[in-house]
Amino acid sequence: MRHNKAINHLGRQSGHRKALLANMASSLIMHKRINTTVAKAKALKSYVEPLITKSKEDTTHNRRVVFSYLKDKNAVTELFRTIAPKVADRPGGYTRVLHTGFRQGDAAEMALIELVDFNEAALASAPKSAKKNTRRSRAKKAEAAPEAPKAEAPAAEEPKAE
Repeated sequence: MRHNKAINHLGRQSGHRKALLANMASSLIMHKRINTTVAKAKALKSYVEPLITKSKEDTTHNRRVVFSYLKDKNAVTELFRTIAPKVADRPGGYTRVLHTGFRQGDAAEMALIELVDFNEAALASAPKSAKKNTRRSRAKKAEAAPEAPKAEAPAAEEPKAE
């Protein structure tokens, strides 16, 4: 039973696990998507999403906190300059884990983890503010209603005879 086992230790001691997640998070931020195992992708998701949330508010304190996790100055700069403005209005869920099959050598389940707002293929296929369709047609309802007599414009009035 795995009662009260909140995190996946990934078969590593804590120092190795922290270094692994920091390096994977830096790679994800720099490349916008990486290919890894499903277990590591899920662990990385819970590691990097709070950092992206912190990056929404660009303060010196938040930069230092994020740097203490990532340990890579270029990744921190990329996170605060390019990623944070794109996810500013998103209330969470910055990453997506897509299962890609099994690895050839050891049959480990593989996954692609990517930043949601940086997938150009998915953004291109998404409809851009399309008009919402309803099940009932409004056009037929408008045509079926009897038309009210239209009042003519007062510009075409005849002069009154005195």
